[in-house]
Amino acid sequence: MDKPENIRNIAIAAHVDHGKTTLTDNLLAGAGMISEDTAGEQLAMDTEEDEQERGITIDAANVSMTHEYEDKNHLINLIDTPGHVDFGGDVTRAMRAVDGALVVVDAVEGAMPQTETVLRQALREGVKPTLFINKVDRLISELQEGPEEMQERLLSVIHDVNELIRGMTEEMDDIEDDWTVSVEGGTVGFGSALYKWGVSMPSMQRTGMDFGDIIDLERADKRQELHERTPLSDVVLDMVCEHFPNPVDAQPRRVPRIWRGDADSDIAESMQLVDEDGDVVLMVTDIGVDPHAGEIAAGRVFSGTLEKGQELYVSGTVGTNRVQSVGIYMGGEREEVEHVPAGNIAAVTGLKDAIAGSTVSSVEMTPFESIEHISEPVITKSVEARNMDDLPKLIETLQQVAKEDPTIQIEINEETGEHLISGQGELHLEVIGQRIERNQGIPINTGEPIVVYREAAQEASQEVEGVSPNRHNKFYITVEPLNDEIVEEIQLGNVSMDMPELERREALQEAGMDKDTSQNVEHIHGTNILIDDTKGIQHLNETMELVVEGLEEALNDGPLAAEPVSGSLIRLHDAKLHEDTIHRGPAQVIPAVREAVHRALIDGEIRLLEPIQDVRIDVPSEHMGAASGEIQGRRGRVDDMFQEGDLMVIEGIAPVDEMIGFSSDIRSATEGRASWNTENAGFRVLADNLQPDIIKEIRERKGMKLELPPSIDYI
Repeated sequence: MDKPENIRNIAIAAHVDHGKTTLTDNLLAGAGMISEDTAGEQLAMDTEEDEQERGITIDAANVSMTHEYEDKNHLINLIDTPGHVDFGGDVTRAMRAVDGALVVVDAVEGAMPQTETVLRQALREGVKPTLFINKVDRLISELQEGPEEMQERLLSVIHDVNELIRGMTEEMDDIEDDWTVSVEGGTVGFGSALYKWGVSMPSMQRTGMDFGDIIDLERADKRQELHERTPLSDVVLDMVCEHFPNPVDAQPRRVPRIWRGDADSDIAESMQLVDEDGDVVLMVTDIGVDPHAGEIAAGRVFSGTLEKGQELYVSGTVGTNRVQSVGIYMGGEREEVEHVPAGNIAAVTGLKDAIAGSTVSSVEMTPFESIEHISEPVITKSVEARNMDDLPKLIETLQQVAKEDPTIQIEINEETGEHLISGQGELHLEVIGQRIERNQGIPINTGEPIVVYREAAQEASQEVEGVSPNRHNKFYITVEPLNDEIVEEIQLGNVSMDMPELERREALQEAGMDKDTSQNVEHIHGTNILIDDTKGIQHLNETMELVVEGLEEALNDGPLAAEPVSGSLIRLHDAKLHEDTIHRGPAQVIPAVREAVHRALIDGEIRLLEPIQDVRIDVPSEHMGAASGEIQGRRGRVDDMFQEGDLMVIEGIAPVDEMIGFSSDIRSATEGRASWNTENAGFRVLADNLQPDIIKEIRERKGMKLELPPSIDYI
């Protein structure tokens, strides 16, 4: 642990069911940590009961193991991440802690939508990828392919992955090397995690085995011999030691990418050098709960050495937290150790104020950039405790859930006792609900899933006047839609109010905003921007805080159905303010701004937007019509159909609202022979003929007046 040049911090990431956890089992067996006989079936990293039952990974799990390579002992800290799109937040957070990502792709299915997502998550964090093509045994035994066909198929997978890497690394100035993967370079491995064999170019040179030998042994059912002659764990762990950067190489490149503090400070130097004697800096990437030890914060130590009893600052909170124990993870178990030096992934208890994304340090410092989760919650469920006595415990549990998983949003309504959980999909919310019942023993009732909508102006509005209740203050506002590029930059965290002004201006101009507008950005709320176009108005400076408050209120509850407003550029052109502070207080300014923003949005033809998903269905050709009918019957559209092997692939998009209950319908339509996956694809304008009904439905659910303001006469 105290030789950073011999440490490798890696994550295994892939599309759902491509074999990450089975592969991790092999590596654990190779390192002597679980028995070889059960590897591949034990799924040691799926430590929760519900993960074993469902056969999918839900939480990222960490493990540390050693591997001898070129006569040196290496410490490998590995994180096994989930592949299911609903748990993508875990993947993003894991990438912050590691320097290398082993991307696993199924040889038969090839690079899938989620493969692209995990690659993007890795590269955005400056994490270097290598590729492992799994399930090669299926090409030999199921598809009966010969060496040439197999090579063609494998090369096309490598080509697809490289296209993705190339496209994403083009604009990254800090990556000078070519990060594409290649067989010759040793950054691609092939094999079968289930049958525990693997090969790569260096291993073939070492063992003298080629694809012909492998096909012969696989066809003759001599898989045990294949495993003994070229064990998967050696091939993968050698690749990890050889091709992934150690912390000493990685941190000088990664720190400037994820931290915007003073590059000449002592702490910056200590992080760049991975100095174990420097000030302590820990980036928390995950919070878990141990029934005995309480909350455990896991994360990457960038500088210094963590020890029991240290008093550490947690970014965004007052005072210090005292470290109660430090350790490393071994799958579901935590091994306590005396100290954890820089360059490692540690598990710490006692940091009660930390959440996933906190910066913890021994001196006060600029925190790391927040971890950006690209997808927003699209589905909400209400949760109620069956017994009123459980209510305080339920509220506490929900707050804990929000702390552990930042991609979940929780709204607690003390008056009605109804609490809303919003997440990435049906499965996400189902798992959370089950865990509350099972782990906390609180019986709950959950409501039907509700889809989260957005509101957005469709065109530029005229200038609108907002008047305060006492008629003494007036605000003049217009609204126009922001272009998609600017909205995307805000979502990715490339444009925010925390940045130096000059950087923000440049980023906005690059995304297509004109120079004058970008100089007057006053506030960013969600994906909306407030521009102050006023000139020399007295008292506006001290009133601006209230203007922003009124604006936020108006944007949180849009005029159509009190859903959040997105993608709008709001300009404040002029304001008339009363001389006397008493007459321009919160009770006057906030309603005036709120009214002006809502009226401008209505004039800008505001519409409801609904969340949509990309859908991909793989199905035998005789069921193709039934499967595409399932998408079209859900107000979806089919964009592409093509043949891949013996299956037809249908790609399209459909609204999230219509996809609820999709799994049982597609099974019955295709006699259970379709496999499919969905991925959130943002929001689009809801069809005009559906607007009135859905707006009415939401207003009714929220207990609002059913009739819309008379000015909204176009819906």
